[in-house]
Amino acid sequence: MKIEKTYLPLLFFSCVALGILIGGFINYPTTEITFGNKVNKTKINKLLDFIDNEYVDDVKTDSIVDLTVTNILANLDPHSVYVPSNEQSSIAESMRGDFVGIGVNFYSYKDTIAVIKPIANGPAEKAGIKEGDRILYADNFQLFGKNLKNEVLFSKLKGEKDSEVTLTVYRKSENKKLKVKVKRDVVSIKSVDIAILLNKTTGYIKINRFAETTGQEFHTALLRLKKSGINSLVIDLRENGGGFMEMAAEVADELLKDKELIVFTKNKKGKIEKTFASENGDFESGRVSVLINENSASASEILAGAIQDNDRGTIYGRRSFGKGLVQREMDFDDGSAVRLTIARYYTPSGRSIQKHYDKGASEAYYKESENRFESGELYEKDKIKIADSLKFKTKKGRTVYGGGGIVPDVFVPLEVTQGNESLDYILQTGIVGHFVFEQLDRNPKGFKGLNMGQFESKMQNDTFYIKQFEKYLLKEGIDINLNKNTNLVNRYISAEFARQLFGENQYYQILLNGDTMIKAVLKK
Repeated sequence: MKIEKTYLPLLFFSCVALGILIGGFINYPTTEITFGNKVNKTKINKLLDFIDNEYVDDVKTDSIVDLTVTNILANLDPHSVYVPSNEQSSIAESMRGDFVGIGVNFYSYKDTIAVIKPIANGPAEKAGIKEGDRILYADNFQLFGKNLKNEVLFSKLKGEKDSEVTLTVYRKSENKKLKVKVKRDVVSIKSVDIAILLNKTTGYIKINRFAETTGQEFHTALLRLKKSGINSLVIDLRENGGGFMEMAAEVADELLKDKELIVFTKNKKGKIEKTFASENGDFESGRVSVLINENSASASEILAGAIQDNDRGTIYGRRSFGKGLVQREMDFDDGSAVRLTIARYYTPSGRSIQKHYDKGASEAYYKESENRFESGELYEKDKIKIADSLKFKTKKGRTVYGGGGIVPDVFVPLEVTQGNESLDYILQTGIVGHFVFEQLDRNPKGFKGLNMGQFESKMQNDTFYIKQFEKYLLKEGIDINLNKNTNLVNRYISAEFARQLFGENQYYQILLNGDTMIKAVLKK
């Protein structure tokens, strides 16, 4: 299997889709493997030994075990899952918030590892690696023109802290090969993408997941914005599949007053554990707005629910995913793990936001999200299915509903025209970044000498790149007409050009200008 274009922004040694799988993560400790029924344990072991010793053909019993575990969990609930060892290590690094490696954003371009951008102040940047460089060799191991599995590639580039790897790179801008010695180091994987001012008094913080470092990252970002004089805060949880419940509670604690309930959990024995805010919040007064969409799940829903039920702020967007199950992780000796649902969580008003599922019917469970397109729910609030029997009251007596996600206080429809819903998700994946990289790679002088203002003027009415992007999508097997969504497409393309030319702040400066949810917040 070759290294594929994943169309997700890739970070060395953390290339994992942070979504609903991680959204099931927990703040419970891991546990050792135990079997309550000794007979069943003996039966499984005897069967595996019998196959291993007597089966007529060679067979890997490891793969049988993996399949068995997967099938058992498939009969429970959609979030009780088996995670193979090759995926578990990447997820663990991502949720820890750092990794040891060389630190570059990259993708496989024409069967060669192309550097989109080295991580700021990371090992690769310090060693002189530049955007556009092609990594040909790691020491003497060839990385181009081979059908490499991701784990093989990563194993050649990551290693122990302070260990060295010699990279052979081709620098197209200079038309020459270079040997660059890179000392591996710890590289942070940010869970808070950006913290900027939308105007003089409104701060904006984007959280992409709830990792071990999220509480501290959010705290640092919040204090920086407070120094700028904000009295209003926007927290963007769109596309945030969740993470550690504990980190969602830490963020909520910054916003809620002492002893206000954040969340509580209940296990099969009826044991209830409650989490309350402390007196240490740094933004307990001032306006709070939370942005959610259909892919905001788990810990994101805990934070949004705590803000909504305590009448602390306003929720903008579309109904969230609807995951109210809590998992505990059990690690195996081979590096794989099982995440088992061991409790449900409830928002302060007492509602479970877990959407309906049939045991073993995970395909239908995830298809529910697709059904939101067909029902028109993503365009009209009145199309949201609400369970009238599951009414709850917020602190001030407002009615909210359980049984399937957080319903926003202010509904904001998809920006794309109805019938082109897939475009919304295409624009948020790495495919836009890959397109822009290739455009800059072909014509590096196209934006040379332009400052940010000149760049924005150039891109404002330029349809050239929209047409080129449509051709690019077609080449990648995506046949979609962009004519009805040119303003939206141009905004995403312009933002990505700004990121690769100028930096992250400039990316958000363009992306948020015209964002319909941001417009709704600022209109109030």
